[in-house]
Amino acid sequence: MSTSQNVKTVSPELALNDGLTIPQLGYGVWQVEDDVAEVVVGKAFEAGYRHIDTAKIYGNEAGVGRAIAASGLDREDLFITTKLWNSDQGYESTLKAFEDSMERLGLETLDLYLIHWLQPKQGKYVDTWKALVELQKQGRVKSIGVSNFTVGALQEIIEATGVVPAINQVETHPYFNQAELRAFEADKGILHESWSPLGQGQGLLEDPVLKDIATKRDVTPAQVVIAWHLAVGNVVIPKSVTESRIVENWEALNVALEPEDIEAIDALDQGTAGRIGADPATADFA
Repeated sequence: MSTSQNVKTVSPELALNDGLTIPQLGYGVWQVEDDVAEVVVGKAFEAGYRHIDTAKIYGNEAGVGRAIAASGLDREDLFITTKLWNSDQGYESTLKAFEDSMERLGLETLDLYLIHWLQPKQGKYVDTWKALVELQKQGRVKSIGVSNFTVGALQEIIEATGVVPAINQVETHPYFNQAELRAFEADKGILHESWSPLGQGQGLLEDPVLKDIATKRDVTPAQVVIAWHLAVGNVVIPKSVTESRIVENWEALNVALEPEDIEAIDALDQGTAGRIGADPATADFA
């Protein structure tokens, strides 16, 4: 495959609204068991990744922490994200949950802390956001953001605190490209981060449009999709526990899409019909 030659060793860095940066291509560990996470995060480091995305609910923060400790890499060269789970929302409970996550990760400071879901029925997300603002003021976390937040909720926490989230991590892929949300975020200076960027094995990578582009570029459909995320400005965190695919996803950094490719991929959007996961506006997870 052509991308195996001259592979880039460093992800592009995108500017966050707090003056810091984030590697645009990261490695996600959703649905990865703790002991497996230790191994595959190590493999991701070997491939070139420096941005790792985990969460309390994934149950693998400790494994990620062990991989960090064993990597021999300088802490300042790594970008580590974890997320507050829904049952921990609220001001004081958020502060405690953060310390628990840090203990599992074995870290003194965190690069990015996210509220995992909006949980509109709980109605605690404003107080939770205030706790993240406090953690940032204390220097315990460098950047703060949210995951699975709607436009309305983003506006609410900004109005309540004056602090704009650095990032919003939500389901995004060519069948559900979140164009409206991305436009709002761009206006506010919020970076857009894509979870399930490859469509969770639901047939996206078999799409004839993607397969045709992949054939023309001599790459894989997965690499085409990752290259699309990168081209449109999304932070993207593909997940795989297979070493060859971990490397393959990293090599997407070398895939150069033409404007007509991006236009064709944009046209695959199915709106909310393309959504795979829960709707943040109504989701209520314990």
